[in-house]
Amino acid sequence: MSAAAKPVWFGILLLPNFTLTAFSGLVDMLRLASDEGDNSRPVRCCWSLIGDAKRPVRASCGIETTPWEDLGDPARFDYVVVVGGLLRKGSEPSQATLDFIQAVGKTKTTLVGICTGTFALMRAGVLAKHRICVSWFHYWDFLEQFPHVDHTRLVADRLFVMDDRRITCSGGRASIDVAAAILKRHIDLSTVQKALRILLVDRADTINAPQPHPPGLEPSAHPIVKRAMLLMEQHVSKTLTLEEMAKKLNVSSRQFERVFKADTGRTPQAFARAMRLRVAAWTLLNTDKTISAVSSDCGFSDASHMGREFRQIYAVSPSTFRREKRMAGLDEVNYQEIFPNRTEFY
Repeated sequence: MSAAAKPVWFGILLLPNFTLTAFSGLVDMLRLASDEGDNSRPVRCCWSLIGDAKRPVRASCGIETTPWEDLGDPARFDYVVVVGGLLRKGSEPSQATLDFIQAVGKTKTTLVGICTGTFALMRAGVLAKHRICVSWFHYWDFLEQFPHVDHTRLVADRLFVMDDRRITCSGGRASIDVAAAILKRHIDLSTVQKALRILLVDRADTINAPQPHPPGLEPSAHPIVKRAMLLMEQHVSKTLTLEEMAKKLNVSSRQFERVFKADTGRTPQAFARAMRLRVAAWTLLNTDKTISAVSSDCGFSDASHMGREFRQIYAVSPSTFRREKRMAGLDEVNYQEIFPNRTEFY
């Protein structure tokens, strides 16, 4: 795209308690790709912060940003980006915001949901029949808020999904990736790559790049098993019974246990136990939390309970595990090393 060509216009809509990283990654990618040198002029692309009222919107970290202009006519934008963040009372989009998103959906403007901005798009009814990318961390939150959504449309193992004029992104650093993917549609590749280098990003991850899995979460192709693993991870601090998990997954306890064991070789209870230990091991090595705090975070009844579980696998206490691994210089968990293939683990 030449400097004289029409710039690509982005309207950025920040929801209450939005994630600052997701917003800043997106807008800095637009800024750096828009102009030459260090001028930051909106030449190749332009952006505007829009809102249903010109009052400050607070990010989840407390920083406030004021919209530049009212929502107005959605057709003036090529892309409308909705950036979300925390899911809690007071973070919901206003009715005016939902009405605006609905209006965007009736135009040729492409809608982009970043982080939990995807929830707002879903609530506005503009994601019908589209595939939807959600963070693994918010996967079950999404199903609880929208229980009637077709589960096969949910994608929790990719950074972002581009489906016609709907783009959904898991959030965080992935906002840089999705911005790069959009800009490649309109701007020469060398300019986009230069912007990435300035941001100290070697390359933008592609649409097929996987989301990083949380500690202890193993990949599975079976939709029920995948959902069960995500459910276990989100409830790692409060163990769910087999019946509770089956109810949330809308299957019988017998069917759930049979499918899970056929796919993983383990019962759901054994897998959940393994996950708790893996998360506990990661926490011990990567934080300075006390043993009691780790045991509580990971769903053990107390530190003694976690200690007994730990000794069955490692033959050492959690405190010894932490001390020995740190003395050995292990600053990143390698599960193949720290979890020996022992039958008592299962």
